[in-house]
Amino acid sequence: MLHRRKNDQGLPVRLIKPSWPTAPAAWGDGAALARVVPGGPLPGALNGLALAPWRDVPGNAPAWEALASTMPVDEPPFDAPQGFKKAAGVVVREPDGRLWVVAPSNAFGGYQATFPKGGMDGKSARATALAEAFEETGLQVRLSGFLVDALRSTSYTRYFLAERVGGTPAAMGWESQAVMLVPLALLSQVLNSPRDLPIIEALEKT
Repeated sequence: MLHRRKNDQGLPVRLIKPSWPTAPAAWGDGAALARVVPGGPLPGALNGLALAPWRDVPGNAPAWEALASTMPVDEPPFDAPQGFKKAAGVVVREPDGRLWVVAPSNAFGGYQATFPKGGMDGKSARATALAEAFEETGLQVRLSGFLVDALRSTSYTRYFLAERVGGTPAAMGWESQAVMLVPLALLSQVLNSPRDLPIIEALEKT
């Protein structure tokens, strides 16, 4: 099966073990895990907010920085340990308490599921978090606070809390083969990497 979107080189992405969507009723059940695949069907709205494509997505790094500047966050200094590059990610929480999680295409990096994140590549942590949220989940989000800094396999990643303000997970980019909405109580079962444990622990304290 091919992903609906091509990669950054314009090449098709073959999904070796494709994900499958959950039943439509799962989206309205705050205690259930819900899953959508690229271009898959979704309800028109979730928790009172429409699920619709984000039309005016920032097109370059300065535009992402301009958007991030509208979302000031009280955060500590960000210094990566020697040998680790800086990255940023985001944990998007719905009003029903569930959290948005991505299934990387072909379990990239060994992750069956994880939170969206990526290298900063010259952007600030906040701008990176916003861009990665859209690229990996298709969602438009608003940052609401600092969550935790976590050591990953090759990066030191700053995670922000956020809320969905637009977009649709059906528009996920090629790096994700599914996007899931997961209750906090099920996170430890869904996230397969121990590197995500500090994030789960930080969430349990919020």
